[in-house]
Amino acid sequence: MRWENLTAESGRGRAADTALFGADAVTTRTFDTPEFRGITFHEVRARSVVNRVPGASRMPFEWTVNPYRGCSHACVYCFARKSHSYLDLDTGLGFDSQIVVKVNAPELLRRQLASPRWQGEHIAMGTNVDCYQRAEGRYRLMPGIIAALRDHANPFSLLTKGTLVLRDLDLLKQAASVTEVGVSVSVGFTDPALWRTVEPGTPAPERRLDVVRTLAGHGIGCGVLMAPVIPFLSDGPEQLRATVRAIASAGATSVTPLALHLRPGAREWFMSWLGRHHPHLVHRYERLYAGGAYAPKWYQRRITRQVHELAQEYGMGPARPGAARRLPEPEPEHTTPERTQLTLL
Repeated sequence: MRWENLTAESGRGRAADTALFGADAVTTRTFDTPEFRGITFHEVRARSVVNRVPGASRMPFEWTVNPYRGCSHACVYCFARKSHSYLDLDTGLGFDSQIVVKVNAPELLRRQLASPRWQGEHIAMGTNVDCYQRAEGRYRLMPGIIAALRDHANPFSLLTKGTLVLRDLDLLKQAASVTEVGVSVSVGFTDPALWRTVEPGTPAPERRLDVVRTLAGHGIGCGVLMAPVIPFLSDGPEQLRATVRAIASAGATSVTPLALHLRPGAREWFMSWLGRHHPHLVHRYERLYAGGAYAPKWYQRRITRQVHELAQEYGMGPARPGAARRLPEPEPEHTTPERTQLTLL
């Protein structure tokens, strides 16, 4: 099936996608199993899988790998929604249900890592859409990706809301024995009612904290990105305390808050959701975000200060730049080995 058949013959869509993969190399599939009902997968053979982050980005890394586009987590605030418009796919329900799968991502990454032009820079994953969303359970792209990074001793980090990361625990430990690896889990709040409406396709917050707890039980340090903190819905003092307390109880090595930001594409979808579920807050949001996609600096500083104070109270700290570490060399057999550590980047 040709990609332009999916994109209503739009020239802009064809130009954008053919820069990423061949327009005649798209296979579209649907599955009847309950976890994939209502989701369409567009399997493509990508031309490149290592992406350079634009220089103007606020991200603290330069290179990313994203094996999927679109995300069944269906988080109403997801900033990556705009990227679906580059393929002339809908940034609302289409982003949640039309998933592009780069089926050749592991082999392509291995080839790119072997190129003499590649200098072994850090690669971040899960920064656009979640690489452990439900599709990964079927397509299993991440084991090949992590194995390639391990074999080339290439430093990397990953961020996820998915519990499926535990499937690749052994691979992560192997990779961390030869290079720097960072793992973090995203948990912005613990309110189950809010979770059901704002992050309907994700594992529940307590299940994500179980991931942190399991990793800690295996001697693997895992930090939590407390994101997003949603104004007027999850930012009350007792709400922040409950979330930080739960994160600390799970054994997280650190907690780093991030206030909700609303980029174009995500802003329209989120505000539509807000109007349906919390119409009394619409005007307050319009005022708070009148200056652009990001909450005002005073609000961001207030949330950061409150969360860091709570983290200190519960024995945690903020994530520190460069905190990722290689696993130590195994101790000689006649000594008692220390627990290995895989720390948040």
